[in-house]
Amino acid sequence: MLLVTYVQMAMEVTQILLNAQAVDGAVRKQAENKLKQFQEQNLPSFLLTLAGELSNDEKPPESRRLAGLILKNALDSKELQWQWLSINPIPTFKAQIKAFLLTTLTTSPYPDARSTASQVIAKVAAIELPHNQWPELIESLLSNVHQQLPSSTRQATFKTLGYICEDVSPDVLDQDNVNKILTAVVLGMNSTEKNSHVRLAAIEALHNALCFAQANFSMDMDRNYIMKIVCEATLSPELKIRQVAFECLVAISFTYYEKLAPYIQNIFTITAKAVREDHETVALRAIEFWSSICEEEIEILEEYRDEFSSDSYIPCFYFIKKTLPFLVPVLLETLLKKEKEDQDQDEGAWNIAMAGSTCLGLVARTVGDDLIVPLVMPFIQENNIPHWRVLE
Repeated sequence: MLLVTYVQMAMEVTQILLNAQAVDGAVRKQAENKLKQFQEQNLPSFLLTLAGELSNDEKPPESRRLAGLILKNALDSKELQWQWLSINPIPTFKAQIKAFLLTTLTTSPYPDARSTASQVIAKVAAIELPHNQWPELIESLLSNVHQQLPSSTRQATFKTLGYICEDVSPDVLDQDNVNKILTAVVLGMNSTEKNSHVRLAAIEALHNALCFAQANFSMDMDRNYIMKIVCEATLSPELKIRQVAFECLVAISFTYYEKLAPYIQNIFTITAKAVREDHETVALRAIEFWSSICEEEIEILEEYRDEFSSDSYIPCFYFIKKTLPFLVPVLLETLLKKEKEDQDQDEGAWNIAMAGSTCLGLVARTVGDDLIVPLVMPFIQENNIPHWRVLE
């Protein structure tokens, strides 16, 4: 009965999906009701039909796109996730759905289809991996990036690994799989990877995987290599890669603050260069790194403020205080960009001057006025900055 229902759905679903996007409200409503009816009557067949539609390169892009969207949203539903786990009497349906998704990921020539398959695979992984199901998935994905497959396949695979790391809890993956994922994405970020789309997908995956890397950041060799590759990526000729590389540094700053001491001088150099010379989207994230460090140190100092007079260990490395004479001038320079930015941007738009002044405020909270005022006042006097601008 289930197979017949699947065949019936597969024959009708393309037109129904197209009708569900029709301008005519009555046609659209009828199609939406039909899709709902399919789902309620036979969920396994419905999901399999959608996966088949997504994987079929001969189908219209519009129907495939909507099929993938419905499938992804369905797997986001808590109620449906339990139903998915209960499809055990007919495991071949789940196996066929996964096969459709992996085929789309690895062979489809259409970027939209690959991208949607990446997201849906991650949704299935988030349901199954915590229950020790689909154990072969990670190895299957890793084989894609280690083989000499088309760059489009490797890019889609890195995106999938990133989505999985975003959707599943860090305690779901064992350390062996974490090590393999980190090795793969770091290699994908390496400058020896000539395809910029692959490198970008790899560094985005690393950004999502950082919370899994506790054990790796506790080992000098692993941590040094990850930091080296991330810092190199901040100098990439590709704008988006530089942007995500700084996002990685921001994530590292609050996840692994206590591990940053060996790298802080180099990070200052590359963040200062980005603030002064790079595109605004990159400069904003470079400033955000120091704002994040401030927030970490403010939190630590407030938590331990009652223990300053004792011999207790305070886990603060005072990065802001140590870099203060160099950091403050960089942030002060951002204030001079305000007038030009005010002319170029809408009122209220977040810009370098606003990010710089916000970071300066956090620096002042971190080290105290006594240390920062002597560094700020000469700049204010030299540049004739009005009092109201200082307050701003």
